[in-house]
Amino acid sequence: MPVDPGFGERLARRVSLLFADAELSLLRRIRDAIREGIDGPHWAARKVGQLEQLRTRIDLDLAGLSEAASAETRKVIFDAFGIGQDLASIDLERAGVEVRIAPATRAAVEVIAADTIRPLKEMLPVVLRASQDIYQRTVADASAGVLLGVNTRREAAQQALNRFAGHGVRGFVDKSRRSWAMESYAEMAVRTGAGKAAVEGHVTQLAEHGLDLVVVSDAPRECPKCRPWEGKILSISGGAVGSVEVASTTSDGRVTVRVAGSVADARAAGLQHPNCRHSLSAFLPGATRVPAPTGTQAGYVAQQRQRELERGIRKWKLREVGAINDGAELVARAKVREWQAALRAHLVEHPELKRQTAREQIGRAR
Repeated sequence: MPVDPGFGERLARRVSLLFADAELSLLRRIRDAIREGIDGPHWAARKVGQLEQLRTRIDLDLAGLSEAASAETRKVIFDAFGIGQDLASIDLERAGVEVRIAPATRAAVEVIAADTIRPLKEMLPVVLRASQDIYQRTVADASAGVLLGVNTRREAAQQALNRFAGHGVRGFVDKSRRSWAMESYAEMAVRTGAGKAAVEGHVTQLAEHGLDLVVVSDAPRECPKCRPWEGKILSISGGAVGSVEVASTTSDGRVTVRVAGSVADARAAGLQHPNCRHSLSAFLPGATRVPAPTGTQAGYVAQQRQRELERGIRKWKLREVGAINDGAELVARAKVREWQAALRAHLVEHPELKRQTAREQIGRAR
């Protein structure tokens, strides 16, 4: 039985919410520090003097985030491994195999957990530096705008805060050299780790019972990188590739099976990349029906447009939080409604897509 493609996202959300809350709190800290005394004399000098105090507060916030995120990520990885084992057991029971729970290879799961936690911890110094840069840049822009007679200090500060709220804390780069925002990077990293742990639990359980073949699921609206692997049969061990004869699980005879490669081969070619929604399930010769791919390029494009609209909603919600005057707050609120309306229209046009309101939120911090 394959892992539900959305399960990794649901597990990862437990961690990404921590980062969403942290980013929201960070924006509010910077906003409040900038807004304090902004119409008074010597504002810029006071703001420069308060930088170290702000840095200390943010550093403490990030230390708490690091501890909470590490603990929650570790729980997520072990939960995912257990889910993978449980779903493999369902496959085995359907095949009439007496199920025994394979002992969790704790060391292997700990490695996955450590590999997932590492990039999250590496984010934190970047966040601290970015926070100081944003604060200093906002003070500098607000001061320069007034000196040049271009803007009032409040307007210039608002423009600088808008830039921050529009893009979030960025600078997290993956192996493909793509830049990610803080929350999105955390979700990607944990979803990838959870998926890897679930697959590891799944194949470990199958291998414990002598099953070596798995089949790749059909994931609607798959990306071009994964499409060639949909419905393909893979070998866990890599010992059987090409056309092979194997014993049928439904009769005393043998059946010919086309094995596209090993699980490791498929992963090396891009299957189960970060944010991939494909899963593996036991292939039982003579019993398992290979799924026919149902996705289309148009479906993939429509899903990517949904993600773009969700990001737009989050961006303007952050702009609303970062507002230091009523006019900016009203503009941001109207933009949120505009992007939400565009998303609703998009979902009407593409009824196969489902609205995921959690992806439109910017955190729970108050």
